[in-house]
Amino acid sequence: MVKIGMMIGDRYEVLEKIGTGGMSDVYKAKCHKLNRFVAVKVLKQEFSENANFVSKFRTEAQAAAGLMHPNIVNVYDVGEENGIYYIVMELVEGITLKKYIEKKARLSFKEAVSIAIQVSMGIEAAHNNHIIHRDIKPQNIIISKDGKVKVTDFGIAKAATSNTITSNVMGSVHYTSPEQARGGYSDEKSDIYSLGITIFEMLTGRVPFNGETTVAIAIKHIQEELPSPKEFIPEIPTSVEGIVMKCCQKSPDRRYQSMPELIADLKQSLMNPEEVIVPNDPDMEAGTRPITDSERAQIKRRTAYHDRYEYEEREEPMRLRTEAEPVYEYEEEPEDEDDYDYNPKMEKVTTFLALLAGVVICVIVVVLALKVFGERDDGKEPEKPIIASEEEESPTPSPGKKYVKMPEVRNRSVEDVRNELKGLELESEVEYEESDDVEMGKVISADVEAGTEIEAGTTVKLVASAGAQGVEVPSVTGGSYEDAKLKLAAEGFTVTREEAFSNEVEEGLIISQVPAAQTKVAKGSNVTVIVSQGKEKIRVPDLIGRLEAEGRAEAQEAGLEIGNVIYESSNEVGGGEIFYQSYSKGSYVEPGTALDIKVSSGPKAATYKCNASILAPSVEEAPDYVAGTEVAITLVTDDGNVLLETKTASFPQAANYYGLTASGGTITMTYTVTIEGATTTDPETGETIQEPGTTEERSFTRRIEFVEE
Repeated sequence: MVKIGMMIGDRYEVLEKIGTGGMSDVYKAKCHKLNRFVAVKVLKQEFSENANFVSKFRTEAQAAAGLMHPNIVNVYDVGEENGIYYIVMELVEGITLKKYIEKKARLSFKEAVSIAIQVSMGIEAAHNNHIIHRDIKPQNIIISKDGKVKVTDFGIAKAATSNTITSNVMGSVHYTSPEQARGGYSDEKSDIYSLGITIFEMLTGRVPFNGETTVAIAIKHIQEELPSPKEFIPEIPTSVEGIVMKCCQKSPDRRYQSMPELIADLKQSLMNPEEVIVPNDPDMEAGTRPITDSERAQIKRRTAYHDRYEYEEREEPMRLRTEAEPVYEYEEEPEDEDDYDYNPKMEKVTTFLALLAGVVICVIVVVLALKVFGERDDGKEPEKPIIASEEEESPTPSPGKKYVKMPEVRNRSVEDVRNELKGLELESEVEYEESDDVEMGKVISADVEAGTEIEAGTTVKLVASAGAQGVEVPSVTGGSYEDAKLKLAAEGFTVTREEAFSNEVEEGLIISQVPAAQTKVAKGSNVTVIVSQGKEKIRVPDLIGRLEAEGRAEAQEAGLEIGNVIYESSNEVGGGEIFYQSYSKGSYVEPGTALDIKVSSGPKAATYKCNASILAPSVEEAPDYVAGTEVAITLVTDDGNVLLETKTASFPQAANYYGLTASGGTITMTYTVTIEGATTTDPETGETIQEPGTTEERSFTRRIEFVEE
């Protein structure tokens, strides 16, 4: 059990709980090794006790940890301690896109497209690493305080899906693709569909399909035509409308086939909003088809079961929403993409055969039941009629575990078999052996017999033909990619390059290869080599223009340290803002690198100079001043600084001073005046008396203005 203040993995100090979801709780923690704040997601106990789930959860989290992109909430670490399974992620302070839409009601098309481009770039990075999200929705998109858009939960939806927590369809039903709703195989184009629904909601403030139950919404995704966003907001540009409609085609073949295609059209729509970017061709119009009678019957038969086990929508935490919500469940055989081509005649034949098969099964069940119970009848109670209901015809699966039927795989293409098994939620491993009887690249056998009921998530081992003479894969691990490519090409293999960080293998050298060395495979097979990018690098954030405290926090969040801090005055940058960093933004450095910064101490203070000649007192200033009289002169600046304090009888008096912080000052002059004594006559004696004279000090002031340097 996680408690506030405890240490996880001897480095992560749990500070506070910041979110919770269906599968885990999320805590804010401090990494003491790198001195940064992180988010630690801890699996809930009921999932931690499921060994199969934990294994796949860890595998998918490790795969997601290989993703490093500005538009992805990065995974730093995965671990286990005393039964606590945790994932360490980037801590993003911000708001989910769902909350942002709710606050603004709806977004402008420019804002929606800009957000969509950033989300698409994050998804593209994952797809390039063969990671499919499977749960794209506004709740899993975070807008940070500095306006960056980040996608979270990569790889986690797949782990949950493959373990069938409560359903075989993951993701919130409002954003799920038709193939996910059918329970079939989902790939990169499922993410494109979900992103299209998300763009629709950003533009209109609502989801396109809604209903009283999740099953009803799922049926709408499969069956109903997507409404145009212009029906709700007419001012939406034509280009954006076309992009949304293409993203949300029912058939994956009619959607964008890759994220770069979608990103290119989104950027074009910003430049030319009213341009018709997506042509309205007949094939795309045929992308939506009605649900067939057989599909409708299958969904109706399971509605009661869905309603019993349906999950309610959960409130999303404001940040770091990381759980994919299980919504509804029904089991359905995966469909090939060709099934989207609707054939009315074929549907009628299929419906008739299905009904006929149902009648035959009912008759057989009734006959067998009568026979069995008839033999047991001892006359004590009458024989009861047996009625085969639809529930017996299609038994309700146990909510605990899901079982699927193993298909026939012999003499079939390895890729076709693996895709079918994936659609049935079965894993697969392939070994090659030489064979004179089975065509190269086709399956010889499997360790599970066709028709056997096995638990979903089971790994099926396939043995495939390497031809009459299989070719042994040479070892290229530890060498350069160029050497490996030449070596493998010489043996007739094609090569796929993938990259990953490694603290052990030097940059540019190969970490591993698939298939492994010395494995015998069919000539012409593809060999994937993982090339080292060297030690894990950290992308330097842009700190220019940020307050010092914000810059420190962002640097620590990115895994960097703040080195020397120099404070300098600047007339161009506000006080406390960073205006220099020693590593430019976007460059890559090793974790823990010290980043030197310069911080503005505010505008540089103006300085002034005083170049004055102080003249003698004028008649207006001192009518009783006598030239040649000594004058005391004092010059004081407005900020109280005494520049001059002297006595002189000669004028003019020079006053030259520099670097003054005040723009002016006051000159005070003080001089002495002699007043002659008065003559009086004594009235009694008639004697003349001369009284002595006196002196008085008198002063006046002058204002002086300095000149700015």
